[in-house]
Amino acid sequence: MSDFVSLGVPQPFAAALRTRGITTPTPIQAATLPDSLEGRDVLGRGRTGSGKTFAFLLPTATRLLRSETRRTSKRPRALILAPTRELASQIAESFEPLGRAVGLNWVTVFGGVGQNPQVRALADGVDVLIACPGRLLDLMGQGAVDLGGVEITVLDEADHMADMGFLPMVKRILDRVPQRGQRMLFSATLDNGIDVLVKRYLHQPVVHEADSAHSPVAAMEHHVLEVDGGDKVRVVADLAAAPGKTIVFTRTKHGAKKLAKKLLAMGVPAVDLHGNLGQNARTRNMEAFHSGRVETLVATDIAARGIHVDDVALVVHSDPPAEHKAYLHRSGRTARAGRAGTVVTIATPEQRGEVRSLMRAAKITAARSSADDEALRALAPGERTFLTRAEAEKQAQPHLAEQGGQQRGRQQRGGQGRARASRSGQGRSGSSRGGDARGGGQGGRGRSRGRRGRGGAASGQQSAQSARSGGQSARSAGLASFSAGGGRRSR
Repeated sequence: MSDFVSLGVPQPFAAALRTRGITTPTPIQAATLPDSLEGRDVLGRGRTGSGKTFAFLLPTATRLLRSETRRTSKRPRALILAPTRELASQIAESFEPLGRAVGLNWVTVFGGVGQNPQVRALADGVDVLIACPGRLLDLMGQGAVDLGGVEITVLDEADHMADMGFLPMVKRILDRVPQRGQRMLFSATLDNGIDVLVKRYLHQPVVHEADSAHSPVAAMEHHVLEVDGGDKVRVVADLAAAPGKTIVFTRTKHGAKKLAKKLLAMGVPAVDLHGNLGQNARTRNMEAFHSGRVETLVATDIAARGIHVDDVALVVHSDPPAEHKAYLHRSGRTARAGRAGTVVTIATPEQRGEVRSLMRAAKITAARSSADDEALRALAPGERTFLTRAEAEKQAQPHLAEQGGQQRGRQQRGGQGRARASRSGQGRSGSSRGGDARGGGQGGRGRSRGRRGRGGAASGQQSAQSARSGGQSARSAGLASFSAGGGRRSR
């Protein structure tokens, strides 16, 4: 019997997890599933990477499967709120094998993309709605979705919603959800107003904690590299060029974009992730990183919570975060699913005091060293791979390379077309000898040919001007324009 089945998970869902290589529950799953599968309200506290997603997806799918209600237009049966588009998309990706196993459907709702497909999907009826608060409120205001049929409500990364200022929106949404339903809230901490949500919306919740954000992971090593400011990019490039996936964090969107470009210029394939990217670009960059085509992702704090990749070997804080919780959340991108991981914070001389305070607040003991070659090889073992700039850009952004190739192809075809037209004009020029008789005395025809000549040289332009003046000049222009410009006769 599967460990999941012994906890009460239906066999179809346990089988769906096995196809993804998931056979043993994580501590947070083992702790919460017995209560959540029975319909109790649950407050789960656990760090990023502790397995929280399936801790709420499994009971959500199970209880919908057992429910006697059926999906109806605009009235989802379950609601999962997430703070970022990336996290909402990855929750949907995790739900997919569960939904397909028993015929449950789902839809994601977030901003940055057109709303019409989301509105149509909701109108068709949906079992599980996975949404970001802003777009969901917009659709509620338009009457495109009615939360009156929600039986299960989940808040994921609730503390991150608080950090982003989403709590007023979350309260407005939860006020529209029936009170009789099951509520599950998962958060790394209970500060910044999260305790208010718990008291107001959860009914006698069962509290479970496993690997909270304040608990450093034993398999995660922390290091501080002391570098001069001008040497930072070289150090980051050296670490990123080592084998394995690396996430590099910056404080600002501009900093992420700029650093990714610098890494590409140094021959390290890299993509960026930040709030200024459109949804298509964000999806494309995350797909490149997930698939392993690109092994370096440069991201901001705001994007950190939406990154769920289990095989990240190295996290680099190119810019130290502003506070210790952000440090722990960033660092939680590595050492996931039982794997080991390394976290490196780069500190310039003026940042060293700030970094020491940061580590104390996070209760982290980090090894300190200078960024010499020996230290870099110890932190990120393996042979470094540097490509040419063109190769790195093509690997990181193949769609741009393809667009460039298409544009060059169009330019070449255009040039060939102009060349053929020129040769055609020259051929007609040769056949127009003795055309004096045809062109003589026909100033009107000369004017037409002067205006319509293709590829006309200076002589063709001069002929058109001469034709407009009439008289003998027009007769000369008629012959000159036809032979130089390849113009057609006008009748």
